Amino acid sequence: MSTKRVLSGMRPSGKLHLGHLHGVLKNWLRLQNEDECLFFVADWHALTTEYNSPGDIQENIKEMVIDWVSVGIDPEKSVVFLQSEIKEHAELHLLLSMITPVPWLERNPTYKEQIKEVKDKDLHTYGFLGYPVLQTADIIIYRADAVPVGIDQAPHLELSREITRRFNFLYGNVFPEPQTILTDASKLLGTDGRKMSKSYNNAIFLSDPPDVIEKKILPMMTDPARKRRTDAGSPEICPVFSLHKIYSPPDVIKKVDEGCRGANIGCIECKRFVIPKIIDELKPVQEKRKGLEKSPAIVKDVLAKGNEKARKIAQATMKEVRKALKLV
Repeated sequence: MSTKRVLSGMRPSGKLHLGHLHGVLKNWLRLQNEDECLFFVADWHALTTEYNSPGDIQENIKEMVIDWVSVGIDPEKSVVFLQSEIKEHAELHLLLSMITPVPWLERNPTYKEQIKEVKDKDLHTYGFLGYPVLQTADIIIYRADAVPVGIDQAPHLELSREITRRFNFLYGNVFPEPQTILTDASKLLGTDGRKMSKSYNNAIFLSDPPDVIEKKILPMMTDPARKRRTDAGSPEICPVFSLHKIYSPPDVIKKVDEGCRGANIGCIECKRFVIPKIIDELKPVQEKRKGLEKSPAIVKDVLAKGNEKARKIAQATMKEVRKALKLV
């Protein structure tokens, strides 16, 4: 079986939570054992929305990479690097921006949605409008065969494929079209029933100690229709049950499902079944994290080695790009 080159990145938002673990990192762990993987810290992308408050970026990079390595992302198996250290990304972004029609960017569903919904930031910037162009440069500069994305992100990758096709049509077949690897991310809700997110203040972090995990889960929202212990519940709409489906064994899931529907167990009892399971799974991650926190130079070393590997690939690609555009 031939291996693919897979690329994926994450904006540095600091310490990661269970949503990141089950939505992204578990998939990365599988891919790094099957394919050639490059995982990057998208610090330039962070500036598309946080351009007015960049002060936390360096700390967020460190915390995020510590979490990556703590869960098992292996720098010996995968190239782990920092986007802004590979200046060729910016050069290719500039060149791609010359050929990308503005209407392609304006129809991007994320662009339209966030312009409408985000009220506390001015997102009417070229950087925010053009982030899919930078995203395309991030991918094709490494000639990535595939990019893992959730179903909601698939339109972004299709736009990258369109930009790639246009470049190849104009200048020759320089880049492979990146394929979509659709990830079946486990649906994990936050403590308030919304999508787990740091910005919603509803997240359970990979670094949360056991007592904090318990304090977050015990008051966690459940089925709103179940107001009393004797009321029957609907597990399928309960955020706690989404945790059970990931962390609990089948017999416990069955017990909780039937107990909730028949009002045979209470919500606190249900929560106490799953809390130790989460704590147990995070224990080795947290132990590894403590070691990395004591040796912050390890993170710098991981990124330095990854940057060197990524830079060589990017530089080789840009030689071909300049040749195709008659710039040399």
